[in-house]
Amino acid sequence: MRKKLSFSSNVLIGSMLFGLFFGAGNLIFPVHMGQEAGANILPATIGFLITGVGLPFLGVVAIGTSKSEGLFDLSSRVHPVYGYIMTILLYLTIGPFFALPRTGTVSFEIGLAPYIAAEYQAVALAVFTILFFGAALFFSMHPNKILVWVGKVLNPLFLVFLGFLIVISFLRPMGNISSAPINEMYATAPFFKGFTEGYNTMDALASLAFGIIVVRSIKDLGIEEPGNIALHTVKAGIVSIILMSVIYTSLSYIGTTSISQFEMSSNGGISLAQISRYYFGNFGSILLALIITIGCLKTAIGLITACSETFREMFPKTFSYKVYVVIFTVFACFAANLGLTQLISLSIPILMFLYPLAIAIIILGLLSPLFKDRQVVYVTTSAFTLLVSIADMLNAMPESIKSRETIQVILGFYKNSLPFFELGMGWVIPMMAGLAIGLMISAVTKPHDKLVDIKR
Repeated sequence: MRKKLSFSSNVLIGSMLFGLFFGAGNLIFPVHMGQEAGANILPATIGFLITGVGLPFLGVVAIGTSKSEGLFDLSSRVHPVYGYIMTILLYLTIGPFFALPRTGTVSFEIGLAPYIAAEYQAVALAVFTILFFGAALFFSMHPNKILVWVGKVLNPLFLVFLGFLIVISFLRPMGNISSAPINEMYATAPFFKGFTEGYNTMDALASLAFGIIVVRSIKDLGIEEPGNIALHTVKAGIVSIILMSVIYTSLSYIGTTSISQFEMSSNGGISLAQISRYYFGNFGSILLALIITIGCLKTAIGLITACSETFREMFPKTFSYKVYVVIFTVFACFAANLGLTQLISLSIPILMFLYPLAIAIIILGLLSPLFKDRQVVYVTTSAFTLLVSIADMLNAMPESIKSRETIQVILGFYKNSLPFFELGMGWVIPMMAGLAIGLMISAVTKPHDKLVDIKR
């Protein structure tokens, strides 16, 4: 008889997963999107929920159902070299290069920066990031305790503080959605703009990293049978997507109504600070600082843990888990001092490159039982997607790079020949074409064919 987890255990793991996903970016981006989308907030929010909630859920499920040991194992089904490159790039992006330092920078810039004189900002940021990442380092040194720290302690505190703000904003709305002005970017294709805006959360990328934490937590509770692990992974994911969907929708609504009281802000952090002060005065600022800091800390713990475990497993002859924890935490602490605006601008081209590839891997992981993990399907789907994701990255580069003649010729070709490319969705048709071609080849070739067989 298969062992089953109790309802409370499934909720606890789902709470942990939500806690790992939901950090600073998850707060600031939907609020800012609400301000920009205005009356078109509904289609924009639907698009945002697909990439901000749906894809992360599918990513965790893909790890649980594909019987893989994580992103490296799953992406190596394309080719071992591809597995190394994809895994390293993704983990460095959601880890020490961008997402991890952003957790510390957002906490400071929203919670403390408004109360510190400009000439002391750099020193204050340095002191704060040392304290913040010192706390993250402490928790990350004990990964077996992550279910307790995140699921039972930090996440409930976060939800209480955030829920208080959301309830008040619904009881006393700042304005009317139907009359909210629509930013030009959301006037013609709000769904697609919301879809690509969800990239900024980095959650679909993180799901391929956090999936292994969920699987390990389920195993630690005594579940060993692969099918049972997959079932409980889905249950945990459902808890997470319900929480995330409710909060994202609420935050985008709050952002839209706030435009009646405030001018369009340069980022969602500024919006949240204004909204908190509007409702609660100085108390609101303290409340927001607590929400942001707790939200960022729990995400930082998950990122450090996932990155360190993965690099230790990929390169077992290099450093121990704890040494990797120190390396990634210290690097992120230094990177955080670049500032929030710089971190976001640097990350956008990388996200435009990685997201289509991550989506392809997620879909392949989910469909793997249908084509029995045939390598040719992984190769054709990923190759077709890669051809467009490179162009998406070039299209998101700073104007000084993007304006070069060679790059303009390349982008001109894609814009003229590929539907939806200018919307950031040009990868969809090539990815589906690559999948179809791979399935057809796998149907007419033998499984032992060297072209399509992969030995793991």
